[in-house]
Amino acid sequence: MLSVLVVTFPFFALVLCGYLAARSGVLPQPAIPGLNAFVLYFALPCMLYRFGASTPIGQLLDPAVAGVYLLCALVMVGGTVALTRNARIGWNDAAFGALVAAFPNTGFMGVPLLVALLGAQSAGPVILTIVLDMVITTSLCIALSRLDGAGTHGVAVALKSALRGMATNPMPWSIALGALASALQFTLPGPADKTVAMLADAASPVALFTIGAVLARSQMNQHERVLVRDYVPIALAKLLLHPLLVWAVGTAAIAVGVPLAPFALTVLVLLAALPSASNVSLLAERFGAHNGRIARIILVSTALAFLSFSGAVALLT
Repeated sequence: MLSVLVVTFPFFALVLCGYLAARSGVLPQPAIPGLNAFVLYFALPCMLYRFGASTPIGQLLDPAVAGVYLLCALVMVGGTVALTRNARIGWNDAAFGALVAAFPNTGFMGVPLLVALLGAQSAGPVILTIVLDMVITTSLCIALSRLDGAGTHGVAVALKSALRGMATNPMPWSIALGALASALQFTLPGPADKTVAMLADAASPVALFTIGAVLARSQMNQHERVLVRDYVPIALAKLLLHPLLVWAVGTAAIAVGVPLAPFALTVLVLLAALPSASNVSLLAERFGAHNGRIARIILVSTALAFLSFSGAVALLT
């Protein structure tokens, strides 16, 4: 366990540094969007491109990995909506609560952390799950969020807006370009490759620092009271139930002959054990959900993940 904490501690320490910097005012709130933009549009796409280009195309398009992960994501979404939707929590809030329960912080935290723990061969399954979560899980939850008539537009308009947002998100495009480079065995010219490498190396520390700053900003800007029972159980489900579900489904799939490699299953379980994706808070705000509740789920899951994720690593590796 101590050897695991040696690896995981710096990642969570950087999140804490960003949180404290924003809470103390050392990092002004108006500067946080700039950090976010640097990570989203420059550093992270370069990191994803490099991992995609250096990963065999078969690992990026593994149907067994995709099937197991997507099935578990759908179960998490369906179960969370069924258990949380009530007179106080309508479709809109239930759907985004489900998204935050099923969508791990794969891009900002999962890629660098799992590569550090398991090696570069873990990048393939990680990148594949990013695409599934951004395209399928997110679109499904946005569609569900429209079922109670929240907002002024219907399901079709909401999905069109979501797809437009995904089309302008550089992460899927960088993954696609990396996969294409892998398939064609293409390498960038020396100066371009060095530039991409420098930006990619900046992705992990800046992204983790930014997560902390975003969480602090969300907490500072939300002054309304949120019932503990409305967010703590979902955070615990993300950290405990999600990885257990992936492990159970993956183990059953291997037992019936699905060609899922044990190493790939380990990667999927650890991905599911990650805290909730911080970008769900931005989506919840855009579609009029109770963002204070979503922000608290992300904050609690991130704080508790230092121990729960490290424990999962110790058990599986």
